[in-house]
Formats: sequence, C-alpha cells, structure tokens
Amino acid sequence: MKRPESVKELDELGRVRLSKHFCMRDMLYSEVANFHGIPNIPEDPDLAIEAGSNLCERVLEPICAAFGPILIRSAYRSPTVNEFCAQRLRTHGTSYYCFPNEHNRARHIWDLRDEAGFLGATATIIVPRYLDEWEQTHDYKPLAWWLVDHIAEFDLALFFPWQCSFNIRWYEGPSKRQILEDRISYPDNIDNLFLLTEEGMDNFAGSHEHLYPSLAAR
Repeated sequence: MKRPESVKELDELGRVRLSKHFCMRDMLYSEVANFHGIPNIPEDPDLAIEAGSNLCERVLEPICAAFGPILIRSAYRSPTVNEFCAQRLRTHGTSYYCFPNEHNRARHIWDLRDEAGFLGATATIIVPRYLDEWEQTHDYKPLAWWLVDHIAEFDLALFFPWQCSFNIRWYEGPSKRQILEDRISYPDNIDNLFLLTEEGMDNFAGSHEHLYPSLAAR
C-alpha cells in the first residue's frame, strides 16, 4: 500500500483491521497534529500495519481481554509530527511530550525500523477499569506488576503521572520487559526515569500476585 494521497485512500488505510478490536484509524489521532494541521500519515503504510498488528494482537488485545476497553492516548506518529513535537517540548512544556525521531524509531514511529533493523510499535494507553483505584491511591505499581505476570510480549511499559497512562511497546528484537516510571519535573528534568523491574533483576522472576490483590482475579 502506498502513502495515502487522497481522503479516499486515507479512509481505506483507516479501515485496515489490526486486530479484533482495533483498526488503523484508532491509532492515527494526535492532538498535536490536529491543532497544528500536520497530517499524521504513515510514509510506509505496510510497515506501520505490520508493526501495529503485532502490538494490537500480542499486547493490547490481552489487556482488553482482562480489563475491557482501553483508551488510546497516542499511538502512531509520523516522523514529521514526532519531530515537530520533540522540538517544541523544551519551549512549550509537556503538552508536547515526544522524544526525538532517532529514539522513537520502532516505537511511536511504527514505519521506521530502529538502527538494528528491528520493527516495533508503541501506544500510550489508559485502562479505564483501573482508574478508580488509581484515583484513590495514585499508585501505578499494581497494574505494572500485573503486566509483568500476564503480558508476555511487551518490551517496555513507561508509566506517566496522568491518569495512570502508560506507553507500552511491542518489539521484534531482544526484549528487556522493562517497567519504568517517568518522574517528570519539568523543566529541570523531563526524563527522570525510575526502573521498577526488568528481566534479570532480583524482583522480576516468579509470581507478583501479592502486589496486585485487587487485580488478581483478572
């Protein structure tokens, strides 16, 4: 499939089904692109579809199966949208919270492989059924440990301090299965990351069910 050059072609791309519950159109919306009038359209639709299908089938659908519908806050970003957003981050604040293109290849930029040649895809999501608990505790960790125990094919989950939203990534290359917390203190430090766990750490192996008692039945 070539890059859409008309509304009809973009509509056809949007109708491509990535998994049982997700189509490509679900993944293209961007507040930054919408507000600034920048088309958020893949340069290589076939590669974006392949990466997005893996993310949806292997990561997002299992989360939906346990918790019901999820909210997509951000998913695919074109290189143009992502770079525009990254450039404005330090001058306009965390409303433009994007890392540079080289970092986001095979992450939010689904149709660019990373420097090692691997495919990947990231979406920023919210799990509505966890929101009530989070609004009382402001603790993302029960959901994070649930992911470690139940979602075998995520590469990274990065939690933000807004509505327990988090980036979650599928990656075809070697995976660390990291859980990170972004302790943003803008403007002094916009990437103050705390590593909760990853493969190889003492706290990674085994069941963590005791750390998410309210979610244990999911």
